[in-house]
Amino acid sequence: MFGHIGYRVGFALAAIIIFAGINLRGATAAVFNPESFTLKNGLQVVVVPNRRAPVATMIIYYKVGAMDEPPGKSGLAHYLEHLMFKGTENMAPGEFSATIARNGGRDNAFTSQDYTGYTTSFAADRLDLILKLEADRMTSLRLTLEDIEPERGVVLEERLMRIDNNPGAQLSEQAAAAMYANHPYRIPIIGWEHEIRDITRTDLLDFYKAWYTPNNAVIVISGDVETASVREQVERHFGQIPSRPLPKRPQWKEPPRSADRLVALSHPRVKQPSWSRRYIAPNAASGDTEQVHALEVLSEILSGGTTGRFYRQLVVEQALAAHTGSWYSSDNRGPGVFGFYGSPRPGKTLDEIETAVEAQIEDLLKNGVTEEEVRLAIERMQAEAVFARDSLTAPARILGNALMTGQSIEDVEAWPERIGAVTVEAVNAAAQSVFGNAGTVTTRLTPSKKTKDKS
Repeated sequence: MFGHIGYRVGFALAAIIIFAGINLRGATAAVFNPESFTLKNGLQVVVVPNRRAPVATMIIYYKVGAMDEPPGKSGLAHYLEHLMFKGTENMAPGEFSATIARNGGRDNAFTSQDYTGYTTSFAADRLDLILKLEADRMTSLRLTLEDIEPERGVVLEERLMRIDNNPGAQLSEQAAAAMYANHPYRIPIIGWEHEIRDITRTDLLDFYKAWYTPNNAVIVISGDVETASVREQVERHFGQIPSRPLPKRPQWKEPPRSADRLVALSHPRVKQPSWSRRYIAPNAASGDTEQVHALEVLSEILSGGTTGRFYRQLVVEQALAAHTGSWYSSDNRGPGVFGFYGSPRPGKTLDEIETAVEAQIEDLLKNGVTEEEVRLAIERMQAEAVFARDSLTAPARILGNALMTGQSIEDVEAWPERIGAVTVEAVNAAAQSVFGNAGTVTTRLTPSKKTKDKS
């Protein structure tokens, strides 16, 4: 249930590839038309009215994630996320979730490199209760050793299951360490085991008091609600909570890259070999931000389902790959990544996949994309925006994720128009800029035979 790491940012390669979550591709002014206000204490509230059913989803985001942890305290943000479901000065441990369940709701949470979020789905007439509960745990978290130590075991077990027993996740964790020379994205969200074991109650409380404040939070509510009523309720529950000065955030910057890296892992649990290559790329927060929409279109051209170049070339025509495609992370607080991946069909090899993908990249750099490819990709991407409004959670996630990574509501609402303005020249220029650089990280995951214990 809760403790789940990241709608957007995960550590397993599969999670990166499929991008567990929803990016700005679903945002359009004709779909959301959100209404927003900010309290005097700095708490921003975004409301997306949706009358389809008498239900609502609320996510309270805190702009603090794994990248904000002190050195030597990896996993602190995620560990605290778990403990936010324990007791407060007014509620017993577990009472938060039990109260929501008794009222027919569901709650969850997520930690990413960039932010932490707490989500609740409920009958719309229970909004006042949900706001009361969230205001309480923003200010009154009560951490006892009786809560902290058992939950440490839960977090360590989560790491064991998700990382240590998963060769693909192990490889992805090491790929991140190779990808970033300076930025804390090199450190896993869940943390290193030895550092999780050393986190103290003081560490947790200091982190909570530093970052869990209204001027570092955004509440997004999507559903059968009226903005005027929401404002009155939010003001009543959160309006008297004082803001606090936030810690100064380091301005992380990656140094120039002059060498490519290979990260390889062979493991007896691997059933399907896989290959990937990733490049540092600009995104909405860093680098040449003018290239972001062009790179989004490029990723659609290369990996847009069965119509994408990679699927047509490597799966259909060459019959080399069982799975292949690309991914692009455009909305992070830190550096973006553009990557390619592939898994061979039975009888084919990773060397053949690598050669074929490199040939596709070489062709892209030499010949570029076509006007027709750009036009069709834009049409597909804009068409996807039509379906976002059907979901109660999609608007909350899209808007909240954007606001947490330095974008504005206006940026989200203008997305279809900006995608529509992308030209073939812009796409080709972005490809040349990103894929012509050194500093790539290539991964290879292969099966290995079990060996006998020689001891």
